[in-house]
Amino acid sequence: MIPQLFVEKIDLGDGRSITIETGRLAKQADGSVVVRMGDTMILATAVSARTSNPGVDFLPLTVDYREKFAAAGRFPGGFFKREARPSDSEVLTMRLVDRVLRPLFPDDYHAETQVMIQLMSHDEEVMPDALAGLAASAALAVSDIPFYNLISEVRVARIDGKLVINPSREELEKSDIDMMIGASMDSVAMVEGEMKEISEAEMIEAIKFAHEAIKVQIEAQYRLQAAFGKKEIRTYEGEKENEEIYKKVKAAAYDKIYAIAKVGSAKHERGAAFAEVKEEVKALFTEEELAADGDLVSKYFYKTNKEAVRNVVLELGVRLDGRKTTDIRPIWCETDYLPRVHGSSLFTRGETQALATVTLGTSREANQIDSPSEQGEEKFYLHYNFPPFSTGEAKPLRGTSRREVGHGNLAQRALKNMIPADCPYTIRIVSEVLESNGSSSMATVCAGTMALMDAGVQMVKPVSGIAMGLITDGEKFAVLSDILGDEDHLGDMDFKVTGTADGITACQMDIKIDGLRYDIMEQALAQARDGRMHILGKLTETIATPRSDVKAHAPKIITRTIPGNFIGALIGPGGKVIQELQKATGTTIVINEVDEQGVIEILGTDPAGIEAVLAKIASITFKPQLGEAYEVKVIKMLDFGAVVEYTAAPGNEVLLHVSELAWERTENVADVVKMGDVFQVKYLGVDPKTKKEKVSKKALVPRPPREEKKE
Repeated sequence: MIPQLFVEKIDLGDGRSITIETGRLAKQADGSVVVRMGDTMILATAVSARTSNPGVDFLPLTVDYREKFAAAGRFPGGFFKREARPSDSEVLTMRLVDRVLRPLFPDDYHAETQVMIQLMSHDEEVMPDALAGLAASAALAVSDIPFYNLISEVRVARIDGKLVINPSREELEKSDIDMMIGASMDSVAMVEGEMKEISEAEMIEAIKFAHEAIKVQIEAQYRLQAAFGKKEIRTYEGEKENEEIYKKVKAAAYDKIYAIAKVGSAKHERGAAFAEVKEEVKALFTEEELAADGDLVSKYFYKTNKEAVRNVVLELGVRLDGRKTTDIRPIWCETDYLPRVHGSSLFTRGETQALATVTLGTSREANQIDSPSEQGEEKFYLHYNFPPFSTGEAKPLRGTSRREVGHGNLAQRALKNMIPADCPYTIRIVSEVLESNGSSSMATVCAGTMALMDAGVQMVKPVSGIAMGLITDGEKFAVLSDILGDEDHLGDMDFKVTGTADGITACQMDIKIDGLRYDIMEQALAQARDGRMHILGKLTETIATPRSDVKAHAPKIITRTIPGNFIGALIGPGGKVIQELQKATGTTIVINEVDEQGVIEILGTDPAGIEAVLAKIASITFKPQLGEAYEVKVIKMLDFGAVVEYTAAPGNEVLLHVSELAWERTENVADVVKMGDVFQVKYLGVDPKTKKEKVSKKALVPRPPREEKKE
């Protein structure tokens, strides 16, 4: 018997709709739904263990998003015809969903939990990542897993001044806003996206517009939950508590932590002072007590530490390093730090430091994107590396982390729209985080800007970035500029904003509390703008404008367009011509066919080599005009004529037939011309009989008068 299907519909108000259904697929999961928009279908499942692992004091939540190639009727690329490790775009979607879901589980719920989202059918008109958050929340809604609040996520774009929810990829190309918003019914929890220099007010307007659409999607989840039959939330064993231990720890530690926090100190000095207080607190307990409840002592010390530090900010307006809420840490910058790279810069802000490098290449070095939902290439991309030594730690290296992918993508989106459209290079930025204590992604944006200008990339405008924080007790609040790592950890918001002097280019916001007011968000954006402008001033003090040209050791790139029918001649049989030309000139030559035209990229460090390639292209594409005169040089003697080469196009040869040497009958070619002779010929076009090009020397001299026949 086919199981009963429960379906709810969400009307987007413009003829499009989304449906959520449950009851038919993946019934052994704790919760499962299928979300459909157009022909795009996503299956989301939620499963959570019934018991927690002993000693685990956090939520081991895994959010996994995968796109199946079969969903788009395609095979996976490469030799191994099976989906393997997730692509960057899949990882970014996982992060978008994870960041909204994670804060909404109970603080004391520590059971292994998996939310798995799969693209099962792909419609080119529907971008599936915008549906992943809705699918994940709906799967939790029909389960018995403890979950505070239902959420959803939408993409918002602005096309021709009009805000649109969940646009197609084609529509998104015309938009000046591309933002993903995640929210519950009453609170925005996550914002991430890129913009083309919009104002703070325009950003708030887009967030509010998206939130209204999200509310409609959450209402549909509640309807589905009611129709399916809301399950009773499972009971679970929460964290053990001991009020007596908490009071003892707080009484011993609070004032000491408060005193350390209000003085202002460096990260390691402060950490050592806090560790000393913790040891003093542990000394108040016997070895037996610590063996039994040492985890509670550590937990309550952290809780006390968090409360004391937050109160110092709210009551005194003083931060852990002694700054006021709006102060930016000291900044110093340097460009051209690495002598042999194409562009480099160092950006240091407080205890955060990023070293950025720029590498310039041809379209052959473009980053290829090949996923079920997107195919194409990126000619500008940024990679971010966060080694453990940057925080003074020794950890195993296990490949690129999700965090590194996410931070690199944010910095890339911040800078990409400031790369001029006519830039001929493929550009790769690599950011090496050398020190980290607060927002290395924003340091990457700043270092990336300077490295691009140092490399001679003619950026439209320089970009800076800042991370904002928030501490609130529900009534009082403090917005913090340029947050420390501890302030991110202990605070209620992490809001990263990048932009030029004229507007915002990218943002990423995570809210850790319910009910963030829009007036607080507006203050954070205004304060962020002041901070961005201060940081931008430091960047432009170091390098005000891009270098006028690339460096001497960096490759220059010249682009030429030729008719498509000449591409074969430039490549030669089996690539012989182009290979020999690259070897002889020390250049790299890339040919792409676009709209029946050959777009040629010539990359090299030697100007003479580039000129030689240009001369060869001119020679191959040289096309003489009917009736025009051209200078030629004799390069071969034949019995029936001479092979001549156009001096303006070396290598471009044509036969000068003996009959076209002179008006008089020529018995011997050598009587008229010799090897190496240079003279003018007239181009006569293509001989209709031989179908070969024809030139004439005699046509440029007057024809002698005919002799009269004698009687």
